[in-house]
Amino acid sequence: MNLLSVDSISKAFGLRVLFENLSFGIQQGQKVALVAPNGAGKSTMLKIITQQEPPDSGEVAFRQGVRVGFLPQNPDFSAYETVEEAVFASQNPAVAAILLYRRCLEGQADSAQMQQALEQMDTHKAWDYETKIQQILSELKVGNLQQAVSSLSGGQEKRVALAKILIDEPDLLILDEPTNHLDLDMIAWLEEYLSQKRLSLLMVTHDRYFLENVCNEILELADGTLYRHLGNYSYFLEQKEIRETQQATEVTKARNLMRKELDWIRRQPKARGTKAKYRVEAFEGIKEKASQNTATQQLQVDSQMSRLGKKILEFEKVSKRFGDIIITQDFDYVFKRKERVGIVGHNGVGKSSFLQMLTGQLAPDSGQITKGETVVFGYYTQGGLQLPEDKRVLEVIQDIAEKIELGGGQTASPTQLLEQFMFDKDRRYAYVSTLSGGEKRRLYLLTVLLQKPNFLILDEPTNDLDLLTLNVLEEFLANFEGCLLVVTHDRYFLDKLADHLLIFEGQGVIRDYNGQYSDYRAELAIEKAEAQKPSPKTPVETPKPAHPVAAAPAKKKLSFKEQREYEALEAEIAELEAQKEALTAEMSGDQQDHEALQQLAEKLEKLIQTIDEKTDRWLTLAESA
Repeated sequence: MNLLSVDSISKAFGLRVLFENLSFGIQQGQKVALVAPNGAGKSTMLKIITQQEPPDSGEVAFRQGVRVGFLPQNPDFSAYETVEEAVFASQNPAVAAILLYRRCLEGQADSAQMQQALEQMDTHKAWDYETKIQQILSELKVGNLQQAVSSLSGGQEKRVALAKILIDEPDLLILDEPTNHLDLDMIAWLEEYLSQKRLSLLMVTHDRYFLENVCNEILELADGTLYRHLGNYSYFLEQKEIRETQQATEVTKARNLMRKELDWIRRQPKARGTKAKYRVEAFEGIKEKASQNTATQQLQVDSQMSRLGKKILEFEKVSKRFGDIIITQDFDYVFKRKERVGIVGHNGVGKSSFLQMLTGQLAPDSGQITKGETVVFGYYTQGGLQLPEDKRVLEVIQDIAEKIELGGGQTASPTQLLEQFMFDKDRRYAYVSTLSGGEKRRLYLLTVLLQKPNFLILDEPTNDLDLLTLNVLEEFLANFEGCLLVVTHDRYFLDKLADHLLIFEGQGVIRDYNGQYSDYRAELAIEKAEAQKPSPKTPVETPKPAHPVAAAPAKKKLSFKEQREYEALEAEIAELEAQKEALTAEMSGDQQDHEALQQLAEKLEKLIQTIDEKTDRWLTLAESA
């Protein structure tokens, strides 16, 4: 069932064309992500789809009766609303029944109203729904429902808005950067929640684990063209590489042919009226093809680093608290050269305060922080976007330096550096006030790197950055010779860069974990599973035997039937894997029919599930084989 149809929409701002004649649709159960470089028009497209902004041409249509929920990057609530009023503002009758019931329990109703509330709960089968709502509010840490929304921080407002849209249970969820302002536990929970088969989803996100684990289709907006990729993030990367290689080959052929055609055109007498019209028309088509720019934009960040001495930064018995909240308690740590530390922990446990102490912006209550003489901090902060709105992008960089020293003794002009940071000619001369959120963050990141830091501190650097910027930033940081300290809720970014973690567990407890974040989460899952096991009864003590106890019997051998099953499974799994490869190849072909592609995607999903089930059974039998 088709929920959304986008037909030939176009949008431009002045001479700047964002996109033209884009069309796509979303079926029930599809989970679609829209990816594009910063400033390409992702958020604008979502505003057009949600009818907050009209397209220049084309139309957007929803199936009749479809309820749509939209989570913007920056939610807008009434200043007079309480959290409860914001969360339960819903068209879902079950939600309205629960709100009425909750208010009756709070003593705001007489017996007749209570009876009516109970009847409404029964009518709309809202009892189980109430439990689900409590889980959503708990996981997103939306606690004080009577608090005024106007008193919340931006991050808290985003969580309230997310809770509202999940509680409302619309037919189609449209989410713009849903993981911003969520801590790592919330993100892991949200990923699992959105993976439910019945949910239909369109979202813009930079979270690559979301793209890999949640989405079954990715729409890529590149150079004003929309490319569809049926599959997750890894499949998208494969298909993108194939497409760009093919385009480069086609353009090379067109350029070679164009040289021949150009020579023919020039050799013809200008006054000759018998010039082959079809050759002239063909030349114009070849010219258009040959003029395409197939060079993939690459962000080359290779700024020179200041020399770093042996002594870097030492914490000795450092304590800090704000009232009853303890940030650190007798904390000791010595930072080493090339160290790559990730800082994780729930919101509000003091991660940002720790960074402020580290950089000297905040004094500890006791203990000592000693900084090496050669240390030059580069501090990218969440609230650091204080760029001059009335200046052009080029002027912001020229204020720092007219010539930038790069690694290997090379230099670059501000114009060249901005081009490497994907600011083309139009964007270089644009005012900062006209940049998108991602473009501003990219410019701010550049100003930090131009300070030649040897100790980089990145506080939520991935928010609003596009996938290309993230990939190349990661590559730069992997080769960075100084110290790196990262606070991020981006699990993919954290896994790629941090080799050990400082885990803020609250009330001054900081755990030093040697390993990647995914390893840490896996250990937590094991610990949780062990803790949930029922504790064994205390065994009755028995006298020790006079003679040694016989060895435990050997593990059970496979029965004849199980042995036959074990051998057959190997062949079955190999056959299923071959079917999977054939199906994937078929989906990658020239098939254009959306319904047929959807059927293939569903067939592939069932096939993968079957392979997983048979593989699990094979592993179980293999233990006894």
